[in-house]
Amino acid sequence: MKTLIVIPTYNEKENIKFLVSEIFYYLPTTDILFIDDNSPDQSATIIKELQKTTPQIYLIERPQKLGLGSAYLRGFKWGLERDYDYFFEMDADLSHNPKYLPDFLKAIQTNDLVLGSRYIEGGDIENWSLMRRILSKGGSLYSQILLRLPYKDLTGGFKCFSSKVLRSIDLDSVHSEGYCFQIELTYKTHKQKFKVKEIPIIFSNRSNGKSKISRKIVLEAILKIPFLPSYSSSD
Repeated sequence: MKTLIVIPTYNEKENIKFLVSEIFYYLPTTDILFIDDNSPDQSATIIKELQKTTPQIYLIERPQKLGLGSAYLRGFKWGLERDYDYFFEMDADLSHNPKYLPDFLKAIQTNDLVLGSRYIEGGDIENWSLMRRILSKGGSLYSQILLRLPYKDLTGGFKCFSSKVLRSIDLDSVHSEGYCFQIELTYKTHKQKFKVKEIPIIFSNRSNGKSKISRKIVLEAILKIPFLPSYSSSD
C-alpha cells in the first residue's frame, strides 16, 4: 500500500521541518511530494536539505506561482505515474493536523474519498474570525444546495483519495482554484457514484505565514459552482 501526501508550498519555510517531522511520526511509511511555486523565502531550499537524509521526500519546483489547484493536479499525475494507491491533500501551514492521518488511512480502506470535515460532530475551527467562518460555511451550504451534495464540508482541503477515483476523473478538465477546486473534485467523485465519507477534524488557523485565500478565489467559487454540472457532463 503506497501513500502519497501532496503539499503545495509558497513561502512556508517556517513550517516545513516541523510539518515533516509530525507527518512521519503519525504515518512513518508515507511519501511526501512538495510542489513549490518558486517561493521567495526559499522554501525549496529547506525541502532539498531534508531530501538529503529522507528519501521519502520529493520535490517539484515550478517557475512561478501557478495556484493551488494546478499544484494538486500536478502532484496527482506524478503519483499516478508511480502507482500510488492513496493520495492526501494537505496544507503546508500547519492548519491541518497530521494526527488525523491515521484516521484518514483507516477510513479510505472502505471508501473512495475521505473528507476532513469541520462541520460534522467532533469537527471544529480554531482561531478564525466570524467572517471567515461565515465565508467557509456559507460556501459549503451554497454548494450543497446548488449541486445537491449531502456532505457538510465542501470547502475544506484535507482529503484522501483512492487512486481509482483520480484515474476515473478527467484531471485535465479541472481548471478551478481554491475553494472551487475542492468543491469540483468532490462533485466529480460523487457524480461517478464513488463512496465518500466525512471524518471530523479540528482545523487550526495558520501558525505562521499569511493566508492565501483571496477575493478572486471566492468570486471564482460563487460564479463557477452553478455551472459545474455542465462542465462535468463529459466525465
